[in-house]
Amino acid sequence: MIEDRNFDDLAQKFAKNIYGTGKGQIRQTVVWEDLEQILALLKSDKPLHLLDAGGGVGQLSQKVAELGHHVTLCDLSSEMLKLAEQDIAKNGLLEQYRLVHSPVQEIGEHLDSQVDLVLFHAVMEWLADPQAALEYLLEQVRPGGIISVMFYNYNGLLFKNLICGNLTHIEEGMPHRKRFKLQPLHGIKPDEVYSWLESAGFNILGKTGVRTFHDYMQTTMVGDYSFEQVLAMEQKLCRQEPYLSLGRYIHVYAQKPLLGSETEKYKSNKDNG
Repeated sequence: MIEDRNFDDLAQKFAKNIYGTGKGQIRQTVVWEDLEQILALLKSDKPLHLLDAGGGVGQLSQKVAELGHHVTLCDLSSEMLKLAEQDIAKNGLLEQYRLVHSPVQEIGEHLDSQVDLVLFHAVMEWLADPQAALEYLLEQVRPGGIISVMFYNYNGLLFKNLICGNLTHIEEGMPHRKRFKLQPLHGIKPDEVYSWLESAGFNILGKTGVRTFHDYMQTTMVGDYSFEQVLAMEQKLCRQEPYLSLGRYIHVYAQKPLLGSETEKYKSNKDNG
């Protein structure tokens, strides 16, 4: 039986490998560009309430907290939460945070109300039932609110194996290789994620490929480029097809319609009247 991945045993290594590399810098840069668009759409006179679901050390949610918004960060790993608390404290943002030791599938029990924005980044690929977790989190979004989802792209995984000549591995269904402890359990098919969002009534506002070519570059070949050029090119191509759909990760964000809340309010008034 496949179980959700808990990073208690690898928290330090995971944080370093994900955030302390060029890969991590590309990921942070292009997704933050999307988050700036999201925050502009959610513009409010009051601070927003953000849920960072399976948030790790909260790298991106801390950038949102710096703008004065409030964050509930949950994680299955108590070790990851300790790292998050240390990093958040170092940046002087603890007052903006509430840290909860909880799987994402139970975080609703710790929320007083629905939230304005959910970040669900690089978590689904580690879960036994990613669809159920996503659908549960969609219920935590207030009408008019937005969910930001980043997932390990099945198409990118397939393409990487194709260009590396791992055809036997592909024919076997690309099973998870246990020796690669930081490799996700499985890739997620983009069309399925888009369908899950739309079936729940959410309107997809934008899609971005995260590392559309960086991970496919031949490291044995010496090309004429700098990391700054790679980052700039990633920013240029990440929202264009066909590059978007080849990203090692895909970031998609979608909005819950206001109509639902208005209908519920009308029904409530009618019942009370």
